[in-house]
Amino acid sequence: MKTALLVIDVQMALAHEDAAGAERSCPEASENIARLLSQFRGSGDKIIHVHHHGTDADDPFHPDVPGAAVQPFAAPQNDEQVIIKHVSSAFGGTTLLSDLRAAGIERVIICGATANHCAESAARSASSLGFDMVYASDAVWAYNSTGPDGVTHTAEQIHSVTLANLHGEFGTVQSTDEILAAA
Repeated sequence: MKTALLVIDVQMALAHEDAAGAERSCPEASENIARLLSQFRGSGDKIIHVHHHGTDADDPFHPDVPGAAVQPFAAPQNDEQVIIKHVSSAFGGTTLLSDLRAAGIERVIICGATANHCAESAARSASSLGFDMVYASDAVWAYNSTGPDGVTHTAEQIHSVTLANLHGEFGTVQSTDEILAAA
């Protein structure tokens, strides 16, 4: 089955959040994304980097501010494709679907940020569009969040619930080791 690795929103705005002390899940996510990239680069499989560019000048992902830059460990290399999006799903308003179809891709492996936002949105969209979706459980991360009811959910809780929501319903959730062993 022809497979593509989708690396979602691994940008400096999130590194800035980390540096500011934001509580996040899965501290090993960056290392695991780098491992996935290395494996895909070594095998010559398709890699697509998806970067968010906010449209509001105050957005930390706005293309004119440092937060839009890619974190160095996940920087595209050689002819790796880059898709720019302005909404949560990598498929919304982009050429991603047509590019994957043109390349004969049947399976997508999703990693990046954040687990419960853009990475999850891409995973749900990929599944709905008929792709065999594999979500890299330890190559995504989440941050604490307070709901409209005032309840604060830890980054670990959000991460865990995201995996539970996706697995079996929208595709398969696997660890980086499981993904690499199957390659």
